[in-house]
Amino acid sequence: MLTTERDRIGLEIEKLVRSYHNDCGALIAILQEVQRRYRHVSQYAMQVIADALDVHPAQVFSVVSYYRFLSTTPRGRFVIQLSDCIAHDAVERAAVARQLENDLGIRFGETTVDGLFSLEHTGCIGMCDQGPVVSVNGRIHTQFTADRVGALLRDCLGGGDMVAAPGRD
Repeated sequence: MLTTERDRIGLEIEKLVRSYHNDCGALIAILQEVQRRYRHVSQYAMQVIADALDVHPAQVFSVVSYYRFLSTTPRGRFVIQLSDCIAHDAVERAAVARQLENDLGIRFGETTVDGLFSLEHTGCIGMCDQGPVVSVNGRIHTQFTADRVGALLRDCLGGGDMVAAPGRD
């Protein structure tokens, strides 16, 4: 019997949860893996996870909505985050933000129409002395300047070392 895309995803998520021995303590790890695979955690995925862990779906949703690294809406293949840490040079950080928005044609909190890039602000990531800091799919770039934006975006599209991070596609 043929299954729908939704059924296939449900089975994949159930298998993922089983790989963590249906352990509620692994909820964040499970959600991170779902986020990595599908670029977001859908309502359906949250329900499947809740059923498999035998918890209320609101419990799963509360975790997803709490953490900024999880999203209920699809993100781009490349999630570019600019740290909004107060210790960073506000002038240069603002210039980096403007350049990213101009080059990608989107604002922070949005994803490009082709689904390649999402722009987000993020809180301090522990590199306040090296700001401004940009992260692409978890790969950190310190002392980032607006004139480096073009090279970063080209590297994303070309699969270069600037954006390669373990476990990312």
